[in-house]
Amino acid sequence: MGNGKVVAGAIAGFLLVAVAGVLLRPALPVDETRYLSVAWEMWLAGDYLVPTKNFALYTDKPPLLFWLINLVWLFTGVSEIAARLVGPAAAATAIALVARLAARLWPDDPDIGGRAALALAGLLVFALSGGLTMFDAMLAVATLAGMLALVRAVETGLRRWWVALGLAIALGVITKGPVILFHLGPAALLAPVWGKALREMPLREGLTGVGIALLSALAAVSLWVGPAALLGGEDYRRAILWTQSAGRMSQSFAHARPWWFYLAVFPALAFPWVFAPALLRGLARAAWSEAGLRLAAVWVLGAMLLFSAISGKQIHYMVPELAAIALIVARVSRDVPRFTLFWAGIPLLVLAGLAIAVAAGLLPSEDVLQLFDPPSRLLAWGLVMIAIVWLGVRTGGLRGGAVLTLGLVLSLNLLTGLSAAATLYETGRVARMIAPHEGAGIALYGQTYHAEFNFTGRLTRPVATPDDEAELQAWAQAHPQGVIIARPDRRAPGWSPRETLLFRNSSYGIWNVADAPSQEVEP
Repeated sequence: MGNGKVVAGAIAGFLLVAVAGVLLRPALPVDETRYLSVAWEMWLAGDYLVPTKNFALYTDKPPLLFWLINLVWLFTGVSEIAARLVGPAAAATAIALVARLAARLWPDDPDIGGRAALALAGLLVFALSGGLTMFDAMLAVATLAGMLALVRAVETGLRRWWVALGLAIALGVITKGPVILFHLGPAALLAPVWGKALREMPLREGLTGVGIALLSALAAVSLWVGPAALLGGEDYRRAILWTQSAGRMSQSFAHARPWWFYLAVFPALAFPWVFAPALLRGLARAAWSEAGLRLAAVWVLGAMLLFSAISGKQIHYMVPELAAIALIVARVSRDVPRFTLFWAGIPLLVLAGLAIAVAAGLLPSEDVLQLFDPPSRLLAWGLVMIAIVWLGVRTGGLRGGAVLTLGLVLSLNLLTGLSAAATLYETGRVARMIAPHEGAGIALYGQTYHAEFNFTGRLTRPVATPDDEAELQAWAQAHPQGVIIARPDRRAPGWSPRETLLFRNSSYGIWNVADAPSQEVEP
């Protein structure tokens, strides 16, 4: 099979799994539903500069994802499925770009682009995150575009490629903020070191190029930041210019974890390739003097060190670095084209065995059985996983790894879509109950609201979020026909709810204010 066909096959395999996930499972709260709601409010208001969440300023993320969703809706109308295809499309683009970058770094290896595409599509974290409506696959696209420009800048010494790097940085900034510098910065600053095999570059030339890239990025980003800062007001201006960049570097607002977090999760990040002994032995024999391997090493290690230095850490923050891992795997696998994946299959077989044991009643787990009801679905998933492991291990090599990973993700999508999980995590059930009461008023009490119901309910007004009993009473008096959403196991109104249902595997209630005794809200 030719190199182009391998790349196309890797993209097609990934898209098959990702699109099946979009069709089978609901948008997952709280992240996917939140971003769909922000895009919905942008569509509703027609304001493409200043995003809102629950109709209040939303400063956590820049607008590119929401712009792309709104662009898709111009052709399809407001559609959840169409919006959720943006993420997989970005991930497919990343697979194509990693193949192109591999071919640029190793022009004497005609098949390396296909191997890089298979290696990236076969990484479990990439296959999972690439199917979601989130920012990481888009950030991987910006990072890969920047790396391609950087390699060309090192090869040619032409300033236009440093400008292109700046545009890639700008693309990353409007995707997820200044964090793009964590992904591109180390490789750009150390270009004279890793790029020696391509061309001798004086340190001064490298620093000048980085300066050109940063100035180009600032100029491009200002086209959005300038108008948005003016229109968004003082709070929005402070947030996008300071709180969401320097503030996050010094003290994370969420996801605080120890410095060694990424070392601990690296086996998951590099699954299944890190479980192939032949590839690990190949790493020791690899020619690390090559520019491509040095670039990949600087890329992944630099980002890990920088992210380890800040408190906020999530495994999906490293998605752009999965492309660097794929490059290393693609280069090393040239010398070991046929390697076994026996050890990668072991943890998957353990998961399959646990699922079968729970379905058969041998292991007590009420929460799991409730989530994947009926138990026969869980039993079938375990048996399917055994078949996937057998096929992946029997195939071996990069194709076998892709079979393991994509087969696992596809089977999880099927399990979710064909069991109670699809209903328990679907926000539409709650949204359909509360949306008719929007004119009378809707409040969520006792927990943080992430706009989970704004998109699925097509809400056009904010959901109130009273913090305590006094605020709830005041809101109820002002909205005598309104409804309240709360969890009975947390803080809730003091009378019986009109409806109760399971959502996110927890009990939620819907109270009508009109049912309150003497129109008073009791704790």
